[in-house]
Amino acid sequence: MIPGTSAWLAALCASRVLAATWFVAYSAVLPLTQAQWNLSGKEAGLIQSAFHLGYLTSLFIVGFIADQFGARRAYITTGIAACASPWAFVLLADGFWSAFWLHAFTGLCQGGTYTPALALINDNIERSRRGRAMGFLIAGSSAGYAICLGVAGLALQFTGWRGALAAVACLPVLSWLTGLAVLRGTPNVVHPRPGGESLLASLPAVFRNRKGMLSIWAYSFHNWELLGIWAWLPAFLTAALLAHGSSAAATLALMFAALTYVANIAGSIIGGTMADRWGRTQTILLWSSVSLALSFCIGWFIVLPVALLVALACLYNFAGIADSSTHSTVLAESVPPHYLGVAYAVRSGIGFGAGVVSPFVFGWALDLAGGGKTSTDAVAWGVAWATLGAGALLGPLATWKLQRAR
Repeated sequence: MIPGTSAWLAALCASRVLAATWFVAYSAVLPLTQAQWNLSGKEAGLIQSAFHLGYLTSLFIVGFIADQFGARRAYITTGIAACASPWAFVLLADGFWSAFWLHAFTGLCQGGTYTPALALINDNIERSRRGRAMGFLIAGSSAGYAICLGVAGLALQFTGWRGALAAVACLPVLSWLTGLAVLRGTPNVVHPRPGGESLLASLPAVFRNRKGMLSIWAYSFHNWELLGIWAWLPAFLTAALLAHGSSAAATLALMFAALTYVANIAGSIIGGTMADRWGRTQTILLWSSVSLALSFCIGWFIVLPVALLVALACLYNFAGIADSSTHSTVLAESVPPHYLGVAYAVRSGIGFGAGVVSPFVFGWALDLAGGGKTSTDAVAWGVAWATLGAGALLGPLATWKLQRAR
């Protein structure tokens, strides 16, 4: 397959679709495991935070690996761990502590399917198409989340939460096989560093790059909000359905959450296309403002008719992801290619560090506001969702400063 062509990009995105299915697998069964293991909202959030902690660690490490050994080699080699590790959680998780450590382990094995893929696009797609190409890759992640929720919801009709997770865990294996096929004819590019400069010297160079760091900070505040949305949206929709007397709330909530991830796909593609045609920072400012407004509002809307609430959740996920690919494009265009992997590593450490904390803070706020006992309480959910908006407030400011610097 010829690198840089539409077919090559589609196949790479397909690999990412299948890899991303595991990322929201725990969220898909969270209401069931929370009841079976008698978890508080804080404990349930901590398990998801453990995955993000492992994931950010892997992204940091993989960024250095991609710069040192090439993005293609990093994608294929680390993909082995990415497709094998979910089975440890499926087979062995049996309570808070085992789930916490095993989910952290699965996160630790997932970074090779993301950072190297961004670098592969940057290496093989010309600038005029790069924003849209990044949008398709991020859309692939969203499609994976939707497929996960759909597969898990269907499996829960016939089996318990463990069987549903086993069905999802089969998909990363297909991801690795797809990646192996699509990258067979892609050259492994290692960008030369200036004479005498070590790989570790790239780290302070990233911190000295003002535009790069503004991009990283904007992405980090964005990630606080987005990863909190992904961790808690299925549980929120379950609570909304319970408030309306649904007898199959958990299954219906997964289907509705999957629908919001379809909107997520559209957001990634439209946002990336807007960035190519309208401007990078303008696109980020628009959609980050929309998602911020919804963060402060949506929890209070739990009593709305289900159809209207799901429509708002779709808009929320659309806006939350619409600027994500543009953040990746902006960083790639703000730093030299020989330390792009390290720049992504720094971004991952800070950005996904925010994503580690936000689901925990959300669950903690939910408990404090009474949501641990009355999960259909609009006040509790309103306070919990507002924590995502509060943490993301500085994102537009960093983007505005980046706009002036660019």
